[in-house]
Amino acid sequence: MLQSQLFPKTRKDAPKDADTLNHRLLVQAGYVRQVMSGVYTYLPLGLRVLNKLSQIVREEMNKIDGQEVLMPVLHPSTIWKQTGGWDNVDVLFKIKSRTDKEYALAQSNEETATPLVKEVIHSYKDLPVAVYHIQWKFRDELRAKSGILRGREFLMKDLYSFHESQEDFDKYYARAKEAYLKIFKKLGLVAKVTEASGGSFSEKISYEFEVLTDAGEANILYCDSCDYCVNVDDIKTYSEGDTCPLCKKDTLKPSKAAEVGNVFDLGQKYVKAFDVTFIDRDGKKAFPIMGCYGLGISRTMGVIVEKFHDERGIIWPKAIAPFQVHLIELGEGRGKEIYERFVNENIEVLYDDRDLGAGQKFVDSDLIGIPVRLVVSQKTDGKIEWKDRASEKTELLTEAEVISRLTLQD
Repeated sequence: MLQSQLFPKTRKDAPKDADTLNHRLLVQAGYVRQVMSGVYTYLPLGLRVLNKLSQIVREEMNKIDGQEVLMPVLHPSTIWKQTGGWDNVDVLFKIKSRTDKEYALAQSNEETATPLVKEVIHSYKDLPVAVYHIQWKFRDELRAKSGILRGREFLMKDLYSFHESQEDFDKYYARAKEAYLKIFKKLGLVAKVTEASGGSFSEKISYEFEVLTDAGEANILYCDSCDYCVNVDDIKTYSEGDTCPLCKKDTLKPSKAAEVGNVFDLGQKYVKAFDVTFIDRDGKKAFPIMGCYGLGISRTMGVIVEKFHDERGIIWPKAIAPFQVHLIELGEGRGKEIYERFVNENIEVLYDDRDLGAGQKFVDSDLIGIPVRLVVSQKTDGKIEWKDRASEKTELLTEAEVISRLTLQD
């Protein structure tokens, strides 16, 4: 990609209404533009990040036997009334058509996934089954804030699984939990698995995946010596300084955290609402056990910016950076030739071919946050200057050495 053609350009000024760092940096670096509070346009750079993040999630969901579908955003009110969600979900967007029919904008998809699966579940032999999709969701937030961490429109992966027994569900939940932890590890995030209430979805305990950050809204208590963590907004059993109930070795510490994923044991609430039954191993009619597994993709993108940045801009993890390298040419040189070689080698490259000074090019490069900056100039004497975004160290490498290193990284 030629930076001279990149839409749009970076901005020197921060948006006046930016209340969080992710909002400010994503706008200034040209990743998003705010349409209104809680609603954003994802620009070419931002969409590349969202797509890469989605693909990492997709790969891990496929590994745990999830099958991808695409369910609608617009739902008839009848299915929400059938589950009680129409009157009980306060963040549900409700709209009326010109024919006076009522609809909901999806804030989740239990109401479409359950009747969908009903068509294929007849016997225990048809179970388990798991379907997921990556789709936009809507929440009628009273006050959207924190940039893309808390929006009225957001991109989310939600998976729904159906099982013949609680035991089978528990086994699948363990697989899903490990898949989530693998996803966050690939993104360079440490996510704490916390206990919380099931809210409007379930009366049972749910599990949230929280990333420690001052930009988060959840109040958690966690243990440094083990994986124990609890959301104190829902569960008042513990206090700061209490001994960890799991390992008994350390005391619980408070922190702000941002929820990036969750898991709910839905039991039989939704399958009973839609009369989803199957014939069990004893030849009797039974209701399956259902679970749902959400992961906020656009929210995770915002959390990553909150976690990985410095005073100059964003520092993207390699796995989801919009490009592998940012190639900068200073003066007349071999930049175009090297750029074309990278393209032929399938190296994702943003090439700064603009007629600007070195200072402005470096400022923009740091702001955009691509993991590797490569500089070509007369001073590099036929070589290429390599600098990792997260480091101050520079190296002079041959073109072949650069390509070899980038290939090994990939």
